[in-house]
Amino acid sequence: MLLTPTNLDELRRLLAEAHQQGQKVIGYDLRALSRVVEYTPEDMVVTVEAGITLAALQEHIAHGNQWLPIDPPFADMLSVGALLAGNANGPRRFGYGTARDHLIGIKVVLADGRLIKAGGKVVKNVAGYDLCKLFVGSRGTLGVIVEATFKLLPRPSVETFVQHRVPSLAQADALIEKVMESELTPHVLDLHNQNAGAALALVLGFAGTREEVDWSLARAAELGFAEPGSLDHENAFWSAGDRHAVRKLSVLPSRVVEAIQGLGEVPFVARAGNGIVYYRGGPEPPKEELPAALLRRMKETYDPKGILPDLVL
Repeated sequence: MLLTPTNLDELRRLLAEAHQQGQKVIGYDLRALSRVVEYTPEDMVVTVEAGITLAALQEHIAHGNQWLPIDPPFADMLSVGALLAGNANGPRRFGYGTARDHLIGIKVVLADGRLIKAGGKVVKNVAGYDLCKLFVGSRGTLGVIVEATFKLLPRPSVETFVQHRVPSLAQADALIEKVMESELTPHVLDLHNQNAGAALALVLGFAGTREEVDWSLARAAELGFAEPGSLDHENAFWSAGDRHAVRKLSVLPSRVVEAIQGLGEVPFVARAGNGIVYYRGGPEPPKEELPAALLRRMKETYDPKGILPDLVL
């Protein structure tokens, strides 16, 4: 059963009925729940319903010269609920972190229709267990996220990208190490082969005041980053084919290049500072070792009848 509620009360009723009847719910369409509930620019906090798209949220808070520094692909189609449920992110993750780092409050409808809240609308909220982090990345298996409160950041005055093309993965590895050992603090550190001819390129992104960015660009130029860059490689990769066919590999940042070498000749974009590689084709990524017993216990606690989407272990 796919749930398409028109409001929060209807969603609670539909889930309560499904729970009572033991009817399986395969997904939710929350597009009707797409309001900006509250936006307080002076506090740098926004509360939204989960059906709003990330792009619409960014457009709304841009009027206050603020932004949520989360940049997964397809932001115009990705709802805030899906963003959180899938813990989606993009190239700026290296400098700004993930959705978990910016989420300070959440509302969730549980499998039996109950509404629970965690966190609040202020940044310094430490009461109770941190259920925000529990539901982020849960993929709708524990409950339906219906509202989220985020802490925001001012939009940087300047954001600039530079790149350095390298002929081999070995040289890319050495260059990444030089960047990591330098004084530079880029918010983007991507390695990719999305150039014509599949040439390798390492992309750095810097943001802040004009003076801060100019200083970073000068230091980066000393390492060979003299060519203007962009995030075009990100758009090119995700637009090249079926996004569901993209594979993901997570390793220690120090082993990113080694992991790429094991993939063969495949198109890829790597978050070189985070240890994440996205690629098409090539070998299946190794199965992650998850705490299966703990995950099953949480699932049984929040969804004892198993009506919500199943865990994938």
